[in-house]
Amino acid sequence: MSTTITNSTAERKHSHVDICLKGDVAFSTLTTGLEHYRLRHNALPELSYATLSTESEFLGKKIGAPLMISSMTGGYTQAAELNGKLAEAAERFQLPIGVGSMRQALEESSHRDSFAVVRRHAPTTQIFANIGAPEIAKGLSNDDLRTMMELIRADGLIIHLNAAQELFQPEGGTDFRRVLDKVAAITAKLSVPVIAKEVGCGISAPVARQLLIAGVQVIDVAGAGGISWQKVEEARYTRRFGTDDRFSNRGLEELLNWGIPTAECLVEVNALRENQTKPFSLIASGGIQSGLDIAKSIALGADLAASAGALLKALYSGTLEETLSTWMNDLRAAMFLTGSATIAELQNNRPISKQ
Repeated sequence: MSTTITNSTAERKHSHVDICLKGDVAFSTLTTGLEHYRLRHNALPELSYATLSTESEFLGKKIGAPLMISSMTGGYTQAAELNGKLAEAAERFQLPIGVGSMRQALEESSHRDSFAVVRRHAPTTQIFANIGAPEIAKGLSNDDLRTMMELIRADGLIIHLNAAQELFQPEGGTDFRRVLDKVAAITAKLSVPVIAKEVGCGISAPVARQLLIAGVQVIDVAGAGGISWQKVEEARYTRRFGTDDRFSNRGLEELLNWGIPTAECLVEVNALRENQTKPFSLIASGGIQSGLDIAKSIALGADLAASAGALLKALYSGTLEETLSTWMNDLRAAMFLTGSATIAELQNNRPISKQ
């Protein structure tokens, strides 16, 4: 797989996947924070493990488990095969799935099938289109929105907020002015839900509140603890220029590990529900590595979790469906040992004891 850097969006998307698979791009000084929590054991669960179901509901539709296959890629030739396999797994397990940024599909049509393939392989599960804040800031036309929605017959739109990634990206767009106004305009236009997600630096409660006021219906906190997209873009930058002299050495180390841990985001944003008149859904992503991570996220207030990096590696190792099956077993085990007959009961199974 080539890692040559060019200015084309297609080559950039290709290099992103390559670096995520082969590079050391995980956070090194921050973790998800989920390890600081444990689920409270119930010595009398009064349940049969064999009959436990991980089924849940997301945006009014029944899903096989509270897990989304998070946005990964699209927009280059090899992405069609990758997205097809991810979609097959999503369909088998009845999991929601997000496609990668559809910017390339808006720029030109040559790789649109790398997105359209998802709906062909996942005809019944929820699929979400995806576009970034820089494209939102520039402005999307009604035709742009229609193209994204129709290409995959989308059930909703993900808007990813990636200021830190864009800051480090060699060709990054760092003009984020009026993004919130443009988000509000899009939520007013679309008849489907809009999800706002970070890409690994986390969404705080104040930012989540602004997004909800703008009409966003789902917050995906995408906190720190998994892949650092600053590190991904730093790898691309140093391959192009040899060294990064944009920041001081000490500043660079902290910026590469910049973010709010996933668990901290969940606690903050979930607390907004106490004073929020309009309900919203909450997704936990950023370093999700197992069904126990999913269970802890649910117990901390999430409606479902989402994972990209771990599932991408599982796909390339040929163990995607096996990985999803073991995560479901983890989740059922947590339900059994906490006495939670349903995902809803697990979400209400508090307190979570801090270690």
